[in-house]
Parts: sequence; structure tokens; C-alpha cells
Amino acid sequence: MSDFWNQRFSAPEYIYGTQPNDFFKKCIDTLTPGTILVPGAGEGRDAVYAATLGWQVHAFDSSKAGREKALQLAAAHNVTIQYDLTDVRDFIAAPHSFDAIGITYFHLPTELRWPFHYQLGHILRPGGTLFMEMFTPTQLQHASGGPKDPDLLYTSALLAADFKSMNILLNEEQEVTLSEGTYHQGIAHVVRFRAQL
Repeated sequence: MSDFWNQRFSAPEYIYGTQPNDFFKKCIDTLTPGTILVPGAGEGRDAVYAATLGWQVHAFDSSKAGREKALQLAAAHNVTIQYDLTDVRDFIAAPHSFDAIGITYFHLPTELRWPFHYQLGHILRPGGTLFMEMFTPTQLQHASGGPKDPDLLYTSALLAADFKSMNILLNEEQEVTLSEGTYHQGIAHVVRFRAQL
């Protein structure tokens, strides 16, 4: 999969734009800066935005091309982020490491999703916040981006089950209009999720 993303991120432009995802921005703007994990950080738009707010950012992705562009974007904004080149299978963090975890369109197959989501519930600090925006199966009807494999798409019921040990503040499937670079344009169907440990 890293080959796919390396090829896609090798384009000279930022294919998903340089501005943060709207829901990521809405959530993080309400929080006091601390330490944040940004999984599947891609070209870095969300991670860099968090850093401009004063967050200590730990990001990871399996794409070398994505990491290079993210670090360039961080330099352009005069901020620094820690961005590890790693596969989700190999990601490990100490318990209670992060005050927040922000995820945008980091879609995982079932066999990877469940253990990763389980880990997220343990690496948040008490009182920490998890928020994510993901495509739903209804997105298959739209041409505005997202995976075409149903196993990679999320529902509010799936997230409620995965994070049942957390205090769920928002878990809603919505139709939104995306304008994020080349690959996310137009009407889309997403699930927006926010929970607190």
C-alpha cells in the first residue's frame, strides 16, 4: 500500500490541499494544546495545522513521499512536527502518551482497524479526546474520493462498537461538500466522531 501512496504523493502539488480538514480544524480549535497523534498523516495538512496552534505533534504514515511533503509544509509554516515513517502494524506508543488523537480518512481493513482502535483507547491520557472523519459505505455512490473497497469504509455503528469504553460526544453520519485539493472535491458521505476518555 505504501507504493500506492508514494506514487500518489509524488505529484508536485499537495493533492489533498494544504489546509486542514474542516472537522479536524473544528475539533482541535476547541482544545488546549498538548500532545497530539495524527495517524496516516499523508502530506501533513492536519499535523502542520496542529503545530501552528502550539501542539506537540507526533505523526506517522507509511509513505516516504508524504513525509517529505509534510516536513516541507511544516518548514514553510515555521513549525516542527515529529513524523515517523512506519506501517500501522508496527506503530507502538506508551500508555497515556497523548492528549488528543486526530484522524482524517485513515481507512483500515477490519483485521488492522480493530487492534489499532483498541490501542488508541489506551494511549490517550485520561480526559483526552479522539476525533475522526471517515468515509461511509454511502460514499461509494459519490465520485469525491475515498476507498472503493467496502471493508475500508466506516459507519457510526462500527465506531460506537470500537470505542464503547469511551464517552462518545458525537457519532454522526453526514453529507458534506469537500474541497480538499485534487482528490476530494464534491458531495461526500462521512461519519464524524468525537469521544473522550
